[in-house]
Amino acid sequence: MPASPTAVLVGENLKARNDRQAVVNREYFRAAGVVALNLLSSPGSGKTALLERTLSEFGQRRRVGVVVGDLQTDNDARRLAGRGGPVVPITTGTVCHLEADMVARACAGIDLAGLDLLVIENVGNLVCPASFDLGEGARVVVLSTTEGEDKPLKYPRAFKTAQAVVVSKTDLAAAAGFDRDAALANIHAVAPQATVFALSARTGDGLGRWYDYLDGLVEGRRRSADAG
Repeated sequence: MPASPTAVLVGENLKARNDRQAVVNREYFRAAGVVALNLLSSPGSGKTALLERTLSEFGQRRRVGVVVGDLQTDNDARRLAGRGGPVVPITTGTVCHLEADMVARACAGIDLAGLDLLVIENVGNLVCPASFDLGEGARVVVLSTTEGEDKPLKYPRAFKTAQAVVVSKTDLAAAAGFDRDAALANIHAVAPQATVFALSARTGDGLGRWYDYLDGLVEGRRRSADAG
C-alpha cells in the first residue's frame, strides 16, 4: 500500500507556518533592538546553571531577559527568577521543542525594548529544536564534558546551525575522562563556523570570554541599527 501523502503535507504545513512566524519574530526583535539567542542542549548539560550566572553577572552590565521552555514544569524558570531580568516560562507538554508561535506569545508579556539580550532556553533535546527557527539572531549549543566527545557527530544538525558551541562543566572533565582535543576536533569538523567556549558555571572559569561574546552580539545589533 503506498504511503499516505497527508502526513507529509501536515509536516510541511507545520514547518512552513513556523518559518512564517519566525520571520515575524525576527523583525519584532530587530525593531525592539534586542538580540535573541536560542540556547540548545540535551538534558542535564548545565544550560540553566549557565543562565543563572549569566543573569547574575552579565546582567549587571546588560539588560537580559529569558524565555524558558520545558516539557512539564517551571522548575528552571523558578531557578532563574529574581536575578534582575524578566523570566517567562513555556510549558510545552508533549512537544519536544519550542516553536516560533510559542515564543511570540511568551514575548507578549516582555518589554523587549527594555532589553539588550533575550535568551530563549529551548527544551532539552538536540533533535527537534534544531529544525525550528524561532526568529533568533544567534543559536548556541551547549555540550557538557559529562556527555562525551561524539555528540556533534551524533546530532550534526544542531551543531551545523549554531553560531557558537559552549563546552560546559569543564571542572568535571578529568573525572569524566573527557577528551578535550577529540571533542574540539568533532565540533570543528561538523561546525567549522562556530565559535567555541569552554567554561564552568560552577567555578566561573571561562565565563569572561562568554560574556565578551554576548557583549559583541549586543554591540553588533546596535551598530546594525545605527547603520539602518
